Amino acid sequence: MKLGSPIKFSALALALAVTLAGCTGPNASKPEPVSTANLTRHVEVYTAGFRNISEKYIRPLQVDDIAVGGLEGLTSIDPSLQAERHDDNVRLLLDGQEIASAEAPAAMDAQGWGTITATFEQKARRRSSLLNSAGDEKIYEAVFDGVLADLDVFSRYAGAAEAKRNRARREGSGGIGIQLKVVSGNPEVIKVRSNSPAARAGIKVGDKITRIDDTDVHRTKLRDLLNHLRGPAHSDVSVRIYRASKDQHFDFTIARQLIVPNTVTIQVDKNIGYIKISSFNQATAEGVAKALRKISQMADNDLKGLIVDLRGNPGGLLKQSVKVADLLLTHGQIVSTRGRHPDSLHHYEAGGRDLAEGLPIVVLVDGKSASASEIVAAALQDRRRAVVVGTSSFGKGTVQTVVRLPNDGEVALTWSRFITPSGYALHGLGVRPTVCTSGLSGGPRAALERFELNKPEIQAAYASWRRSLIDEKESRKALRQACASERRKSTVERRIAELILSKPRLYAQAIELTGRESQAWK
Repeated sequence: MKLGSPIKFSALALALAVTLAGCTGPNASKPEPVSTANLTRHVEVYTAGFRNISEKYIRPLQVDDIAVGGLEGLTSIDPSLQAERHDDNVRLLLDGQEIASAEAPAAMDAQGWGTITATFEQKARRRSSLLNSAGDEKIYEAVFDGVLADLDVFSRYAGAAEAKRNRARREGSGGIGIQLKVVSGNPEVIKVRSNSPAARAGIKVGDKITRIDDTDVHRTKLRDLLNHLRGPAHSDVSVRIYRASKDQHFDFTIARQLIVPNTVTIQVDKNIGYIKISSFNQATAEGVAKALRKISQMADNDLKGLIVDLRGNPGGLLKQSVKVADLLLTHGQIVSTRGRHPDSLHHYEAGGRDLAEGLPIVVLVDGKSASASEIVAAALQDRRRAVVVGTSSFGKGTVQTVVRLPNDGEVALTWSRFITPSGYALHGLGVRPTVCTSGLSGGPRAALERFELNKPEIQAAYASWRRSLIDEKESRKALRQACASERRKSTVERRIAELILSKPRLYAQAIELTGRESQAWK
């Protein structure tokens, strides 16, 4: 097998070398044959990971550097291991003794370094009892944690099981549409989603589940229960429930469907609409569109304004945040993304109908509002479509692309930055509220009095905020401290929003302070 690198052995030859190697040293474990198929699978996983990371990460990376980092990651399982790179040679040591050595491939040879990593890892398994008992997924995790250790905190590896849960949160998963809690070891239905398979089958709140398929689920952990209920869309699951009101058991065979968690809740109070967005999944924009129509009906088309609550919202899917902003804008830039890879460069423009029909909008943010929620807040603020109330947001202004690996694990990899319509990079800075509630000890009127007194300072802060460059970390930190990032769970921000929406002059003044500045990002 030709790898296009200086490695002297093919994967098959290296596999045979691993199989024939003796077991010596204090950490030796009982030899187990290493199959060619297993080695090939590991080569594929590492090669795919190394290639994608080096090509897509936001700054240039060499494959040889990250691969050596991956070998060093094995020390998290067995501290006696040590990886070394000397010019054209790479070695793996155990307790100071060499157990594997090879000529280093070219710096950007992902397959060559993938082969070395897989071969060294499996040789180490034969010498290290800790590594031998770790299992494939734990070793993958150790290697990729080593690869990503010197990158940013948002670039991370998820093993196959965690990646499956991540995909379910992003995309939804096959299920029947119920929420459960475990009471004295018994799974009890606490919510049935409307128009779900469970609702159509006749399952009700209060029903206790006793069996799922052929499994007795008494004293089963909640996560395991959910795993039993989830499966491919359109597949069947059998559920037996006990209904206390009838003192009777019932059996159901239910076809699963794609269940996407609801992220949007609404209220109408004093003719002001309130939309809470908890995160951004693939159904969020559709949920907001429905919420806007329903709020208008609930208020009998006599709305004074709209509150969009993004406090505590950690973000989610970029395109959903763009769609949500587009629901409230008729034109202009929403956000752009800039990175090193050509596919990371995007420019998103509004081009639809404002479903709020020009109503005044107040957006609530806090220190836990991140990523996709910051895109919405910044777009509406920069386009002078909304007044932002709260504390400086989290400042998570990078985009992660998700690379699915051959083992069904995934690498979330930072590959671009968000740039707001007024031109500043969100990362490390966040969105600055017009009405700041950081350190607020009084009620909503105290916050508005502080706003009235500090208008010149607020306007100056916006100018500095939008001129701030991505490398100016200390000045950005100082800007954030002027309206410190805090977690806000009280009702005071909502009450401030209601006061602003009830006073058109105050709303207009706040909007005027957010006037766009010239492009500043470099």
